[in-house]
This record gives sequence, structure tokens and C-alpha cells, in this order.
Amino acid sequence: MNLMAIESPRGRQGELGQFLTATPVADFMASLFGPLPRTVRLLDAGAGAGALTAAFVSRCCERDDGVRAIEATLYELDGEILDALVATLRECEHRCAGKGIRFTFDIHHADFIQEMSARLAGDLFGTHPPTFDAAISNPPYRKIGTDSAERRALRSIGIETSNLYTGFIALIQRMLVPRGQLVGITPRSFCNGPYFRPFREDFLSQLDLRRLHVFESRQAAFREDSVLQENIIFHAVKGRNQSDDITVSSSSGEHGDEVSESVIPFVEVVHPGDPERFIHIPSAASHARAKETMNGLHTSLASLGLTISTGRVVDFRLKNALRKQPERGTVPLLYPCHFNGGTIHWPRLDARKPNAILDNDETRPWLVPSGVYVLTKRFTSKEERRRLVACLYDPEWVKAEWVGFENHLNYFHAGGHGLERTLACGLFAFLNSTVVDQYFRRFSGHTQVNATDLRTLAYPNRDTLEAMGREMKSLDLSQEAIDLLVTKHLHAR
Repeated sequence: MNLMAIESPRGRQGELGQFLTATPVADFMASLFGPLPRTVRLLDAGAGAGALTAAFVSRCCERDDGVRAIEATLYELDGEILDALVATLRECEHRCAGKGIRFTFDIHHADFIQEMSARLAGDLFGTHPPTFDAAISNPPYRKIGTDSAERRALRSIGIETSNLYTGFIALIQRMLVPRGQLVGITPRSFCNGPYFRPFREDFLSQLDLRRLHVFESRQAAFREDSVLQENIIFHAVKGRNQSDDITVSSSSGEHGDEVSESVIPFVEVVHPGDPERFIHIPSAASHARAKETMNGLHTSLASLGLTISTGRVVDFRLKNALRKQPERGTVPLLYPCHFNGGTIHWPRLDARKPNAILDNDETRPWLVPSGVYVLTKRFTSKEERRRLVACLYDPEWVKAEWVGFENHLNYFHAGGHGLERTLACGLFAFLNSTVVDQYFRRFSGHTQVNATDLRTLAYPNRDTLEAMGREMKSLDLSQEAIDLLVTKHLHAR
């Protein structure tokens, strides 16, 4: 089927959170559906130009596995794309007619979240929410504020989430019939982090997750767009009995590219007893090896007497207290730009960020006493080798009684104070190791590193960390040297 090329203007695209699906991706998504009823009630919410519905129609026509009618319901808010959507659906109609399949469609030029939330809540008199046998979705991606209309609408039916895409998926699964199927492409960000925990619990309690697919390139699915996080495709079936096994696959995202896949126990994807319900996706052999190594660790951060927190200084709230250069009455203020390999380079007068903050009654609650701290970046760039980047702050290098850690940093501490240096060096080595980075990538596909993610990791015991720390003669070790050190001590336990 030849679909017309559609490009959404960047300004409107950003406003709507809209990223249109490439035809090879749409075709792959449609191929994941299992057996379908003779008459399929299909939902395509956030339909765009109709690529997903077209791919679904192609799947039904090519397989000829008993589908005799497709009743498509499509939602699209962008009025400028409706003509293209209608043209695509007319092509679907023609294609189905040639295969003896009845195809009908109903386009709703409406806000899917507002309308469906109202119908599920019973706010629209006399209108019952529709039900569907299949749903295929590339929902819009955009954060929604606590007091936004979308957030209030979702909250009215018990859905608590901070992004449009998870709001769409939560609504869609509520409209599926038992055994109804959902195939979606979304950011991978819902797989971990505290903000998506309510969504994960809802998703995993209502759906039998059958397939997870990841792309080897961050931009493979949406090549023309500035997508900062990985996307995944999932296939799930409405029902509360989770299958024992799940298929995990990966590909480059290019047309005709080979898809590698494996069937693994579901307990390796969502670990039993994990209160955060993180979703791990072991898409590479190195991920499996990392899991095997990490499974041998049983020490929690709390049992080490340590805590991780997000940097306290939110710079725009303390703008009047910030200084470009250190001066009398100020203390160091550290940002990610002060990371210099494994150590801190301060001050950085060539950087755009401030280097100091006034130490007074207003700012003191947001400062920490000087000491040895392990810092990690909360956000890493796409170009950085590791997703997890740790650095050591040592008061021997930066003389001050207090220090400020900006909000884009996480810091490990002991009850609000610094760490013993040998322990800190061992923790630094462990966090910067390839095995931890590969394990982290199993459940995190975006550039953000949450404190919760690090809090839930298993760590070597104190003796092992201190033994690593004693061997750290320099923090400026190569990746190979760090990996050799960490491997040696983890295997010696």
C-alpha cells in the first residue's frame, strides 16, 4: 500500500507531542498481532496519517486468516492531517474490498483523553464507552502538568500519570475486551523511575505482556525527529494471568533488517518482589551477563548505611544567591559541567553555569557539609559512553565548609554527611563499571538516571567496596582498568 508522505510542522508537532510512524515500523507492529476474530473492532488513538491502521489492514489482507470485517475507530486531534488520514482510509477500504473484507471507519476529530475519560467516568449522559478487540497505537509524547486538563481528566477515572503516552495506553487497555490485543510503540521511560510506578502497576496488573522489542539505535524509529530516549514496541493481551515466558527482540529499525529474538522467563523481565515493578529488557548478551553478575550481589544501599539524594539546589529558585565567580561569603556550587573524568574541576569560569552560591540563612538548608561524596549525573548526553557517570567530590581539592549540589546531580551520603574515602572510592569504581552500566540499560532506555534507580540496585558488601577502594591508586583509570578491578573483586567474593 502506498501511503502519502506526511510531515508535521515542527512547532505543531512539539505542541501535540506528535511523532509519525514510519511504514517499516508500522508493518512490524501489525505483524505482532495473534489470531483475530472474524469481525475486528480496531482502535487507533492518535492516528496521524493512518500508517498504523493501514499496516493492520495489510496484515489482515495478506494473512487471510479469517478476518471478514474491520470496524476502525480513529482519534486524531490535528485538523491539518485529517485529509491525509481520510485518503489513507479510502485506500484501506479499496484494499479490503479486493480481499472480500468489509472495512468501515469512524474518525473522531477530538481529544482522546478528554472524551474517553468522560465516557468511562459516565459524565456524558447516555454514552457508554466503546469496546475493542484490537488496538494499535503510537500515542503522543508530552509531559502533562499536575493541574492540566488532561491530568484532571485521567485522575477522574483513577489514572495517575505524568505523560500523554501513558495516559493513552492506560485508557486504551480499559476499552479492550477480555483477550483483546494491544500493540504500541512508546518511549521506554515507563520501564523504570518513580513517576511511572502507578502506570507500571496498572499496566502489569491488567495486561499479559507477550512481546517487547527494542531498537539498536536511539533514533531508529523516528529518524527525522529529535528523540532523546529509546522507544520500544510491545504486544500485550487483556487479562490478569501473566504468561510464564515473554519474547524479547531487537532490530536496527531499518526496512528489511533482521530481527533477533529470544524467549525468556517473565521473572527475568519483572523481578518477583520488586516493589518498583521495573521492566528489564535484556536485549544483548552483555545484558544477560550483567544480570548474572548482579544477581550475586545482595547488599542494599541502606544496609551499607548509605543514602542517595537528588541535589538540593534548584538554581532558578535561588537565582539571587548565585555567583559566576567565588567571592567572600560564598561556597562552591557544583553542576555536571564540573565533572572532569572521575574528579571535580572547580571553578569552571569558562562554563555558562555559576560556580558559587551565597552561604546565608536562606541558602544553608540547601547546602551539605563538606566531605567525600560520590556524585552521579541525573542526565547524560546521547554521546556519552556510559549511561551512568559517577564522580568523586573530595574536600581536599575544593576547600570549603559547605557545598551546594545542583538539582541535576545525585549524591551518595551517610546520614547527610560525607563518606569514608576508601568506601567512596570503591563505590565510585563499582558505579563506573561496564557491568553496572549494562545492567542499568536493561531497565532504563533514556538519558535520565533517577535516584530511585540507584537506590534499588544491589551493591557489593562493605568489605568488597573497601577492598576496591584501597586498590584505587588513581581516579583517572581507563574503562578497562576499572572493569578489571571490579571483576576481580566481585568474582573473589
